[in-house]
Amino acid sequence: MGADRVFAYGAAAGLLGDLLLGDPRRGHPVAAFGRAAAAVERVLWRDHRGWGALHTAVCAGGAATVAALAASAVRPSRTAATALTAAATWAVVGGTSLAREARAVERALEAGDVEAARARLPHLCGRDPQALDADGIARAVVESVAENTSDAVVGALTWGAVAGVPGLVGFRAVNTLDAMVGHKSPRYRRYGWASARLDDVAGWPGARLTAVLAAAAGPDPRGALRAWRADAAKHPSPNAGPVEASFAGALGVRLGGTLSYGGRVEHRPVLNAAGRAVRTDDIEQAVRLSRRVSGLALGITVAGRLVARRLLAKGRTS
Repeated sequence: MGADRVFAYGAAAGLLGDLLLGDPRRGHPVAAFGRAAAAVERVLWRDHRGWGALHTAVCAGGAATVAALAASAVRPSRTAATALTAAATWAVVGGTSLAREARAVERALEAGDVEAARARLPHLCGRDPQALDADGIARAVVESVAENTSDAVVGALTWGAVAGVPGLVGFRAVNTLDAMVGHKSPRYRRYGWASARLDDVAGWPGARLTAVLAAAAGPDPRGALRAWRADAAKHPSPNAGPVEASFAGALGVRLGGTLSYGGRVEHRPVLNAAGRAVRTDDIEQAVRLSRRVSGLALGITVAGRLVARRLLAKGRTS
């Protein structure tokens, strides 16, 4: 069994594990990485880009190196290599937790319990829930489902197809660092710059694949492509823009607008202005679209790896 089958079987098993088991309640590897990164930050923090870049290199580089050493150690055994790929995939993807948290907010909104929905929203995103009414919460959930489909599933599979277990682990490390220090608070405006920029680069291919698959799998492909072309570049994030715009067009809803992060109000451009306002039941539609995109992403990344290997082999023999 070659490396391509190792990735195919391992990634499929890892996604199935996430579907059946979700994230572990205790001892999650990503949480352990977060604690380690926070410990490194306590030692290195300075209000300086260079120290922040060192923090990024130590944490993301260290995670990828450990993953590469583990992959090298099990390479002689295809069974062990497949098991490691499955374990790494299960550890880094978060589609089931994403769906679970989104549906928890949806149930609270359906019951008319806005306070419960506000209490649950921080499990999905970093917005100020007290600044949101029921419609604003529903919109925030749909946007979070869209963005995290790319960050928590498709981006990881994309880098896994490129670089195997180190790609899976390295991508999630970079994404986690961005969530920890990559925002524009006074503490992290300089220190988190490197993590934020590296996350932009690492997330670029997965975000575009997510946007394409959302258009292909959604109920309105033309609307998704139209919103992507018209509105993606207006978003302050180069990767969230295509994903959220494509989801908005596919679902026929308006996303973007005014939001609040950590007491800071942002006025973002509206995505798919021709769409209607988000309703509570759109959360379930977004979750279902996310599931379809994730399944298609597995097939595309596996096929892409096989095609790339054959093209490289053909190039060597020609």
